[in-house]
Amino acid sequence: MAKLLLAKGVKALVIACNTATVNAIEQLRAQVNIPIIGVEPAIKPAAKQSISKKIAILATQATSENQRFKDLIDRHHNGAQIFIQPCPGLVEFIEQGQQHSPACNALLRQYIEPLVKQGIDTLVLGCTHYPFIQQQISVIAGQQVNIIETAAPVTQQLMKKLAENNLTAGKTQQGQTQFFSSLATKEQEQIFSQLWQAPLTLQPLKE
Repeated sequence: MAKLLLAKGVKALVIACNTATVNAIEQLRAQVNIPIIGVEPAIKPAAKQSISKKIAILATQATSENQRFKDLIDRHHNGAQIFIQPCPGLVEFIEQGQQHSPACNALLRQYIEPLVKQGIDTLVLGCTHYPFIQQQISVIAGQQVNIIETAAPVTQQLMKKLAENNLTAGKTQQGQTQFFSSLATKEQEQIFSQLWQAPLTLQPLKE
């Protein structure tokens, strides 16, 4: 996949997936010579902000079991008690365009309500799919729980790397947004448009 994007002339790659980051980022960095930005759960800022020192992380099963993820917690927990909640099923609901369904809300309650009872005051979204359901998560968790996701720090890191490598576009250059998928069906295009909140064209990205 990275080679296909490189062939299209990209100047940096963001691995916008926690699971892919923990499993593949080092291998990718060894293979290509452009900046690669990974996404990892925002444990460090969560540990700094938490008052109760009880933090929950919503993650995929693969991320929650990964040793790199566990090492990240060990480095940055800052004395906080960390509750790791694997969330099978949520990604599938979102990718099928069913993120607002009663079934998805029921699954969210199943995952989040026990964490709230544990006294958490900070909830980390450990998957880049989950911001699409952040409003529902916030309603279930309650106003007393601070929700943290990684979009802003990842964007800042990307801009930093582009500047360091003299890769930023000139102010007069107009950027463009293109969407590629290994599963570029009309159904997927409709779901992508729904998530992007604007019409888009999904182009195939295949070997």
